Amino acid sequence: MIELSLTDLLDITGGKATATAASDTVITSVTTDSREVVPGALFVAKPGKFSDGHAFIDRARAAGAVLALAERLTYDEDRREHPAVIVDDAVEAMGKIAARIVAHLKEKNDAKVVGITGSAGKTTTKDLLAGILSQVAPTVSPIGSYNGEVGVPLTVFNATEETKYLVIEMGATGIGHLTYLTDMVHPQVGVVLCVGTAHAGEFGGVENIEKAKGELVEALDVDGIAILNAEDPRVARMDSRSGGAVRFFGTGSSKPVNAGVWATDVAVNKHGQPELTLEFPGGFSKRITSGLLGRHHVTNILAAANAALALDVAPELICAGLEGRAAGSRWRMERIERPDGVSIINDAYNANPESMRAALVTLAELGLGADGAPGRRTWAVLGEMLELGDDSIHQHDLLGRMAVRMNIKKLVVVGRGAKPAYNSAVLEGSWGDEAYYVEDVDEARALLQEQLQPGDIALFKSSNGAGLRFLGDEIAAFAKEGDNA
Repeated sequence: MIELSLTDLLDITGGKATATAASDTVITSVTTDSREVVPGALFVAKPGKFSDGHAFIDRARAAGAVLALAERLTYDEDRREHPAVIVDDAVEAMGKIAARIVAHLKEKNDAKVVGITGSAGKTTTKDLLAGILSQVAPTVSPIGSYNGEVGVPLTVFNATEETKYLVIEMGATGIGHLTYLTDMVHPQVGVVLCVGTAHAGEFGGVENIEKAKGELVEALDVDGIAILNAEDPRVARMDSRSGGAVRFFGTGSSKPVNAGVWATDVAVNKHGQPELTLEFPGGFSKRITSGLLGRHHVTNILAAANAALALDVAPELICAGLEGRAAGSRWRMERIERPDGVSIINDAYNANPESMRAALVTLAELGLGADGAPGRRTWAVLGEMLELGDDSIHQHDLLGRMAVRMNIKKLVVVGRGAKPAYNSAVLEGSWGDEAYYVEDVDEARALLQEQLQPGDIALFKSSNGAGLRFLGDEIAAFAKEGDNA
């Protein structure tokens, strides 16, 4: 982190120091989690939905925090004030600190900021782009899916004086959320991947999702570049909202006039990995094989390539950075091979109708076998897609029907919120032991531990809150008695 003094913090936040805050205090890291405190840290006492960070200031101090960013006075066991900067809103103050750091890096290093948004694929695209840019200069990107009003500042705080590129993942659950983030970091490149139905319930409809995602494009100034998915009509028409230039990405032989990096001859190899030829403006082209799993990742590959090109990275380096690169974050089409020959695909960090369908397509393709090899038995272990609002029953119903029509051999639906997927699968003709409904993860675990056989492929997919990612980890590590694990 770029070191900040107490004077810096007071100037940036407009807060007030407690009497116990030493004037020579310097912070060297920032965290909102007392378990992550290291010596020299600023601990942000953020009030939360389930807990209040103010209750953990003593713990943070014991771990080495030198200062708290708090919304009220707090005291130690001897009734002495904790050393702190008191502000009206701790999260807003975090944003102000992050904004100052970004401005400093732009002035000092001509640092560039890339904002990435979309209903699916943000984290994978972020990981791909960071991998490319790290070949060129010091690059900072989020840990996992830090993408909101807390996660974006925490990402920025990882920057050092040498940082040249900031890759910022931007999530939103309402109108104005992205504007808040873009006002903080002022991206020069804005990437919009897709407009899906994730969080449709919270947004009040897909139209509002489109409006909200487009805030990233609107934030670009005349020198900015919007990277837009030509194959998503809601994204493609955001070109009229851009204050800067626009580059489209997509696949096939029909390119728009302002196409950026484009893909042709897209295929999926026997391992489920996309193979494609990247066509760059100017005539350079190269065929690459991705380390990712699933055809749907072509969108993320192209988005990362276009963002890198917008930052003047050489096409050869872009291709080198993408060749063979796998997912950099956990639970995103993460494939684990058990010693007994069972394959686990854990994609249960997040879910929406679009990503569910893409994952099922990949599972079906992997089950077909290749190069004369016999097909494999496929299992779809599916939990609830959250935040779909009134459309939830309908979307889960479609999911069950799709699993049957794609000839997924075994369907396990976990939890009452996802039960319409089981009901529709049965109505579609999935009888007997082809479809199962279980109430919870414990029942699912017992079923899978008993019935998975060597050669099977099992996909775990749900929204984060359903917890199937941990079940996927357990099943990946499980070995029946007598197995060589």
